[in-house]
This record gives sequence, C-alpha cells and structure tokens, in this order.
Amino acid sequence: MARHALVTGANRGIGLECVRQLLARGDRVVATCRHPGKATALNTLAGEYPGRLRVLPLDVAVEKSRAELVRELPLVCERLDLLVNNAGVLHSGERFGHLSQALLEDSLRVNALGPLLLTEALAPVLADGARVANISSMMSSLATRSEFRSPGYCMGKAAQNMATVQLAHALRPRSIVVLALCPGWVQTDMGGPGAQITATQSVEGLLRVIDAAGIEDSGRFIDWRGEAMAW
Repeated sequence: MARHALVTGANRGIGLECVRQLLARGDRVVATCRHPGKATALNTLAGEYPGRLRVLPLDVAVEKSRAELVRELPLVCERLDLLVNNAGVLHSGERFGHLSQALLEDSLRVNALGPLLLTEALAPVLADGARVANISSMMSSLATRSEFRSPGYCMGKAAQNMATVQLAHALRPRSIVVLALCPGWVQTDMGGPGAQITATQSVEGLLRVIDAAGIEDSGRFIDWRGEAMAW
C-alpha cells in the first residue's frame, strides 16, 4: 500500500529533494510552498508523476494559511503516514547591536511555531504509527555554539527542538514517532556551495533514519547518519 507524505517548504533544497526521493520510492506526496505558481521544479515533477504529487499553497507562519491547508487536504489525501516539517527561514546579516525584533519574531514563527501548530492541526489525519520529521539544524545546539551568528535562526531551531519533544509526548499514545533531524551542512541556497554534502546524500540518510526509528526514538535529536546530536 502506498504511503502518503506531506512535505513543507518543498520548492527547493532539502524539501524538493525529499519530494523527489519519496516519489521515486513509490510514495504519494503532497508538497507545499508559499507560491506554487513559481515552483517550477515541483510543477515539473507533478507532470512526471501524474496523480501522485499534489502541490498546495502554505505559509507555515500564517494561521489562515494552515487552516486552508487543513480544509483542502482531505480532497487530495485521506491520511498521512509521514509529515516532513522542512519549511524554514534564515535571515542573513544579523549583527549584534543591530538586531531586528521583526526578523527575530519571523524566525520564531516560521522555524518553531509553524511546525508545532501545523502538526497539531494535522494530527487528526496522521495515521497511528505515522512519523513526524522536524528538520532542525546543527546551529540549534546550545552545547556546541561557539560564536555569535544568526541568532534568529539558532533560537528558532532550538525552540523547534523543544516543540519536537512536546509533540513526542502528545502523540506517543498513538505510536506516532516525532524526530528532530539535523540534515548536516548541505549544499543548498541556505547552506551554500561550499557545504559538506549534497541534498541527495542528506535526504537519503534522513529517510533511512526516519524509516528505522521506533517509538523509543520519539523526541530524540539525531543527524542524517542516525547519530545523536547534543542539545
């Protein structure tokens, strides 16, 4: 039986590669992004996999947008076996002494509040035993930060890690596994061309980790190789 997945922030980078690999292995995918009309690569994939990929609009930080997705989803998908909360934002150029409250709040809304509230809203359509994968970052680790850099992103992803732990407790009675996943330093628009691994390598590892995880792993922070990350 085909599995059903939903991937946020699916128009580029890790999200787009997730969609590619899920489709290639036979899954049905709902891919979301803020502007589907501009998501050229996604729309091309939809043509290559007719009936197996649906592209829907979603801004994870906006309550109205999340509610609209929840209303539309039953029309294209009866249940979800996998939710990949990948959508995120990194505002460049943050400098101490010149921080913007608006940008810091936006980072928290997109990187932490959005995944938490979207997962809560989609809980009724998550199958018992489903997986929720929250794409975190090595930059969220309090224990390993050694410089002042990108505080909005770091704080947002650290808060997302706590959301992962909270969701793990909330969804454990239904055997739903919730993971905080570090994809590594990936060659994407965000990671840059000098990053250590390709999106293909990262997502291959992430999907292996997601597939192998059991309920005892729910709430853990692990990287794309399955190794524990420091909180």
